[in-house]
Amino acid sequence: MAEIITIEAQSRDLTGRKTNQLRANSIVPVVMYGFKTDPVSLQISRGDFVRAYNKAGESTVVELSVDGVKHPVLIQGVQYDALTDDVIHVDFRRINMDEKIETAISIKLIGVSPAVKDLGGTLVHSLEEVQVLALPAALVREFILDVSVLAKFDDVLRVSDIQAPAGIEILTDMQDTIALIQEPVSEDELKAQEEEAKESIEGVAKKEEELAKAKEAEKTKE
Repeated sequence: MAEIITIEAQSRDLTGRKTNQLRANSIVPVVMYGFKTDPVSLQISRGDFVRAYNKAGESTVVELSVDGVKHPVLIQGVQYDALTDDVIHVDFRRINMDEKIETAISIKLIGVSPAVKDLGGTLVHSLEEVQVLALPAALVREFILDVSVLAKFDDVLRVSDIQAPAGIEILTDMQDTIALIQEPVSEDELKAQEEEAKESIEGVAKKEEELAKAKEAEKTKE
């Protein structure tokens, strides 16, 4: 396992809307819960967290240091401000390093598909993470797959193509599709799709109109 990243945390008294005072000073309110731990309110530096999160993601262990005591945790939930995109809240799940846990590991695609470059296809990344079972020390940040093997439109990357390190059991169905290449749509097919969508919209509008008339008729009878 790579060197564990440590995040310094402090106890937090402010709750509710008062935590906005913390956020204004680049402090993020967080909660730690999990193994032998009642939920506890803490606070951390936003900058420290962002640097740690960029390295660890949500599937590798980090240490949350609270008053000098280090707790092995996984980052379980990150909330962002809708306007500024700043981190505004984080959940940390405390774990038992001697017990296997189930979690998700993301899938990163690299490379260039010949079916995209030479044939004009579109890469479709249909599965972005897989569920795994492993001891915390065996977890990795992400699985990396090279899409350069997708040379034809019928080529597919499946879960079975993931080369998981020793100690990691993949729970997701091995036949699930991770990525494929979508053939380019011809002008005739595009027009047909547009006509189908138009007919569908018109059909819905007609049903809504008929329903409105029926309701009006019922009111008239009453």
